[in-house]
Amino acid sequence: MNARLSTYSVISLILAGLSLCISIFVPIWRIDLDAPQYPEGLRLLIHANKLGGDVEIVNGLNHYIGMKTLHAEEFIEFTVLPYIIGFFALLSIITGLRGNKKWVFTLLGLFVLFGILAMYDFWSWEYEYGHNLDPNAAIVVPGMAYQPPLIGFKQLLNFGAYSIPDIGGWLFILAGLLMVVASYLEFKKNKFPSGTVAKVTVFMVISLLFGACGPSGPEPIEVHKDLCHHCKMNIADTRFAAELITGKGRVYKFDDVLCLQAYVSDLVADPKAEVYICDYADPGHLTPLDSLVFVQGDAIQSPMRGNIAAFRDEKQLQEYNEVWKGIQIDRGIIFAQ
Repeated sequence: MNARLSTYSVISLILAGLSLCISIFVPIWRIDLDAPQYPEGLRLLIHANKLGGDVEIVNGLNHYIGMKTLHAEEFIEFTVLPYIIGFFALLSIITGLRGNKKWVFTLLGLFVLFGILAMYDFWSWEYEYGHNLDPNAAIVVPGMAYQPPLIGFKQLLNFGAYSIPDIGGWLFILAGLLMVVASYLEFKKNKFPSGTVAKVTVFMVISLLFGACGPSGPEPIEVHKDLCHHCKMNIADTRFAAELITGKGRVYKFDDVLCLQAYVSDLVADPKAEVYICDYADPGHLTPLDSLVFVQGDAIQSPMRGNIAAFRDEKQLQEYNEVWKGIQIDRGIIFAQ
């Protein structure tokens, strides 16, 4: 039990400790609120020591429906949580440098227990705020509670609420998985050849690191499953589909450039927004707006009769347009604010 840890266990535990250190300074959790009156959506960010994001707007909405307003100073968790995370970060690093197998198992057990208690505390907080409502509020819906989901999606009146880990939360998960890796390696150290242990460790750590990184670029369009954010129709023809990713990372899908136009015209300019449109000649292939050329004509017959087709290759556009007899148009005209 007092044998020194393997090199790969040490690396895993030090990485876990560093991940926890970083999580103190970035948002751990977020709750996104989506509603027609807020096209860009609202976001509540939960840090280790404070609340961030659109807190004031959310508090204004809470007042109307009778929920308590949110103030960081009312939560003891924001005072003690940075110290608890710091404790686990330090313990993980010390265990890696000076500890033994028993320390590793103890660290993992304590961290799992802390994670369970933290999620229960978060659920209790959501329950209290969602059920303890002011009966004299401006908007009262009998029998209605406004408890956000612990994780995942829930509809609250005309708001869609998404509760998911943010950067710090994913670092927390990564730290826990790295502790599991170290525990597994120490448990199996004497049962497999050292070369096998090394290969398994490298594979698992790389998989975890890549798994913690979210995908970049557009989300694939799922035919007959995704709904157009503007007209609420199923997206059935990926020759005309489009996608908007806002500066905050929210993804909106459309079945026609016309629907995308209508939505963009209502948005406040967002310099970080990204627009992707499917190449007519390569259905489903979402291409950045700046890489496309466009043609418009009645013969194109798009789902919502915007009758605009996009192409990456201007030569292909000309070939199709020999039949359509449409007019080639500039992207700046299509998306003029």
